[in-house]
Formats: sequence, C-alpha cells, structure tokens
Amino acid sequence: MTTSAQAERIHKALDTFAIELPSWGFANTGTRFGKFIQDSAATTTEEKLNDAGQVHLYTACCPSVATHVLWDFPEGLKSTAAVMASAEKAGVRLGAINPNVFQDQIYKNGSLGNPDPEIRQAALNHILDCVEIGKQTGSRDVSLWFADGSSFPGTASIRQRKKWFTEGLQETHAHLSPKQRMLVEYKPFEPYSYHMDLGDWGMALILSRHAGPQAKVLVDTGHHYQAQNIEQIVAWLLSEDMLGGFHFNDRRYADDDLTLGSIDPYQVFRIFNEIICFEWETGKRADIAYMIDQSHNLKNKIEEMIQTAVTAQELYSKAVLVDQEKLADYQMKGELIDAEECLKQAFGSDVRPAIREWRKSKGLAEEPLQAFRASGYTERAERERGAKNKGSVASYA
Repeated sequence: MTTSAQAERIHKALDTFAIELPSWGFANTGTRFGKFIQDSAATTTEEKLNDAGQVHLYTACCPSVATHVLWDFPEGLKSTAAVMASAEKAGVRLGAINPNVFQDQIYKNGSLGNPDPEIRQAALNHILDCVEIGKQTGSRDVSLWFADGSSFPGTASIRQRKKWFTEGLQETHAHLSPKQRMLVEYKPFEPYSYHMDLGDWGMALILSRHAGPQAKVLVDTGHHYQAQNIEQIVAWLLSEDMLGGFHFNDRRYADDDLTLGSIDPYQVFRIFNEIICFEWETGKRADIAYMIDQSHNLKNKIEEMIQTAVTAQELYSKAVLVDQEKLADYQMKGELIDAEECLKQAFGSDVRPAIREWRKSKGLAEEPLQAFRASGYTERAERERGAKNKGSVASYA
C-alpha cells in the first residue's frame, strides 16, 4: 500500500503520462503462416481511430494514434482532411506518421539502400510525402523503420549502402518543418539475416547525427538480441540527448510483439527508472514519444490495448516511487544491496489503489477493462464488421 505522499507523486506523474496507440494494432493481423480473423477488428481507418478512442476513453493515457501512410491514407495527401476529421470525432489526435518502404515489390533489395537509384528515389519521394502529411496533420514525429539489408555475404556493399542512407536521411531532414522530428529505428535482423543496414542503436545514432539536429533514435524493446541490456542503451541515448521515442512491447525470444509487461515487467520498470532518474538528475523532462507497437493476433484488440495501457501506467507509477536521492547515495557509497533494494521495493509496491483513486478523480471507471466490456462496444462492432472481416479471409488466401 502506498502512502498519501506516494499516491500524490503517482497522481502527478499520471497527469502527464501518455502512450501512443498504433492504428494497425486494431486491424486483423497474423503471422508468416496465416491471418487470424476477429469479427470485431477494424476494417477502415475510421474504425481504427474509433477503436483507439475507446482505449483513451477508459484509460485517459492514450490521446494520440500513430498511422501507417499506405494503410491509413489510401489517397496520400488527399486523405489528410478526412483522416483528421475521423480522429477528432473519435476523441483522439494523429500522432507519429509511419512511411512504408518495405511492402512494395520494388523494395525486395532495399529502399534508401537499394542499388537502383530510381528505387532509392521512389522510397525518398514516399518519405517526403509522409513529411508533408505530418505537416498537415500537425504530427511532430515521422517514424522511420527500414527493412533494408542482405541475407548472404558479398551480395551488398555495406559501406555504399550506408552512404546512400546518409544522403536519403539528410534530404528528409532538410524537408522537416521546425516543429517536426524524424525518429530513426533499428533492428538487428529480420527480414534479412546477414546484415541489416540499421542494425543497432549505434548505427541509428550515427545516421541521425549525420541527418541533422531534428533526428533522434527510436528504440523498440523487441528489436534487440536476447538478454541485451536495453536500459543501458536508454541511459546512453539520454546522456547524448538522442533518445526520441519508444515502441513498447514484450518478447520471449526476439521481435515477438507480445503484450507490454507480459514476459518481463521488471525490464519495462527498469527502463522507466532510467528515464525518471535522468529527469531527477537534470531537472528537465525527457522529451520521449512513448508508443505501443504490438501484434495481437489472438486477443481482442481493444481489450489488449487497454490491458497494455493499464500495465504501462502501473509500471511507470512504480518507477516514480524509486527514491532517486537514496539510490544515488547508495551507488556512490558502493552499498550494493541497499541500492538494489531501492529498485525492488518500488517495483514491489502495489500502486493499483493509487491509480484507481486517480481514475476516480478524473471521472473514469476504476477498472477500465471491466468498464469497456460492460459497454457492449465489442458486440456492436462484431455485428457491424463481422461480414467484412469474414470476407477478408478469402482475399488473403
């Protein structure tokens, strides 16, 4: 049980804590082997935004939605006004804009790293269109993930591809408005197995610095090798003022895209602790865009998002309870057990009563998942979308 002073700290922290939802997380998804259909899954951009609005309605911590341009803006720039209107109607705003330079057939040998200059230009043109969409929607971040790489030694010029990427990202940076940022993501493998052009945080950091001051690194918790110390990466990027965003999920093996905290909640807590420690040391708030990036093939999509948002609130609240002053003192004195106990005590705190009090003060249901289930939204969505979703099975085969 938290004290009244601790509850007050949690309430203050939750007032400003926000985590962005992914539009694609509300549509039917699958694995490499098949697509799993849910009758209530969103089939249009408007439905995705409506579903996201439900998550924010019950959690009050998901005010924005990241969009994927090819999937959510069917007519590109011409779609912007309609998508913005749908977002406003759903009670959310548009967040990070995600280009797609991995889906089309021309990208089988890469996008900005492709040896064909016409394909590199096509990829760049799409990215620049996304920058313009972001300007129109008022979205600050353009989130860049590249599937570029090679699967066999000797089949690609690694240094030349680095040069092409540098040129493409510099050109992208040149088109940003003063209020925009570009977030550069990395991944050590998949879809390519020999090398990825942006394989780790160091590569993303170097390319971001080459691009310009409005470029930052985006960390996805699933985009790391087994047992990698992600909170150390976070601490280093914070110290370099280069951490721009997070894609939160969980994993058992690799990029499993499992529900946040379902496998290792202590890791997410440790990441939040590094961020809060940085803020305590510097006296300034870390400018980090938190976002969920998960695949929920089997769970009900809205319920899973609510589950994730609630877990994020709980783990963030636990991290807020770490006594940073005591922890720093123990660290300086080399008092290892006491320093570790500082973290374990906060992690073991039951913050749920304080969070329920916060929700009550905001006029929210104390148990968001139960309240959503009682609303009947899923049943209505199943009736309205069921036929369309069943029809999508045949189109996927």
